[in-house]
Amino acid sequence: MNLPNKLTLSRLILTVLFLLAVFIEFPWHTTVALAFFVAASITDFYDGMIARRDNLITNFGILMDPLADKILTCSAFIAFVELREVQAWMAVLIVARELAITGLRLLAVSKNEVLAADGWGKQKTIWQIIAIISILVVMSYADWPVMGEAVFGWGFGGKPWSVWFRDLSIWVTVVLTAVSGWLYLWRNRKIYLSDM
Repeated sequence: MNLPNKLTLSRLILTVLFLLAVFIEFPWHTTVALAFFVAASITDFYDGMIARRDNLITNFGILMDPLADKILTCSAFIAFVELREVQAWMAVLIVARELAITGLRLLAVSKNEVLAADGWGKQKTIWQIIAIISILVVMSYADWPVMGEAVFGWGFGGKPWSVWFRDLSIWVTVVLTAVSGWLYLWRNRKIYLSDM
């Protein structure tokens, strides 16, 4: 198994560790969850970059890399619904979009077509990661004695800036998720309309 595929598998393992850290309460558990999520996000960046650079693209990587990404981000948003950090309808929209696009890509593969990610989808992924990290930072920073309150706790309008940023990043994520999903389905409508 090559390095990019090992990184992809490690992302799946880190997703499980992230969820355990989110839900099992122990000192600094949300900070540990944040560390696992950031590590998983870093593997997402490097596995594709190394695979392209070193010509290590495999069928396993083509299938599992985007699947591991979706498992990581969807797991986080579902967990945040349970923790009342994200509204349920937002998580449903995010998960539904990911399932719809995955289904479309599988349908395309069955017709010997490959659908690449577009710019909107890449922006959506970046903002999903930003939103998840910002939620975890807001959940965690009170535990950070040296810089927590000083860096993340000051604010305006009765709320710390990190809370304002968290809320903004969630809304940007929701809008980009909806827009990118609709555009992707519209641009590739010939794939599913031909079977109707």
